[in-house]
Amino acid sequence: MRVKHNSQVDDAGDSLLQRGPNPRQRILVVEDDATIRRVNTEVLTCSGYHVDTAEDGAAAWDTLQLNNYDLMVTDHDMPKMTGVQLIQKLQSARMALPVIMATGTVPHDELNRCQLLQPAKTLIKPYTFHELLDAVKEVLFDSNQGREEIVPPPHWRAQSLPNLSEL
Repeated sequence: MRVKHNSQVDDAGDSLLQRGPNPRQRILVVEDDATIRRVNTEVLTCSGYHVDTAEDGAAAWDTLQLNNYDLMVTDHDMPKMTGVQLIQKLQSARMALPVIMATGTVPHDELNRCQLLQPAKTLIKPYTFHELLDAVKEVLFDSNQGREEIVPPPHWRAQSLPNLSEL
C-alpha cells in the first residue's frame, strides 16, 4: 500500500494558494493518475485542508481503516477497486463519509441500481480547480450541518486557477 501524506506544500512559492493546514478538515484523494492526484492535493492543501492520497481504491480502503476523514474525493475508473466499489465498501462497513466522485466517466448504471451509492457530488473531468474547491466546500458544509461550519479560507478564490485539462 502506498499512501502519501501531504500536510503542507513543499514549495510555497509555486503554490496557487497559501494557508497552513487545518487538522479539522481531512480529505482523502483517491486517483490513479499521478499528475491529477498531485495537483488536486496541492490545490486542497494550499486551501487549508489536510490531505492524504491513495493511488487506487484498494489502497484507499486500507487507509480508511487507519484514519478518519471528513471527505473523500475519488475517481471511478481505477485498478484493483473502482470508485463505486469503494463507496459500496464504505456503505457495507457503515462508514459515514461524504464522497465526491471526480471522474471522466460517470457509472450511471451502477449508481442507479442503488440510491445509497450516490456520491454527495460528482465532478466530470476535466474540471477546474474552482469547481473542485466549490464542491469540497459545499459537501463539507452539508455534512457539518448542526456543527461548527468548516469552510476553506475566504481568499481561496482570489487567484485564477487553471483548468485540469491545461496540465
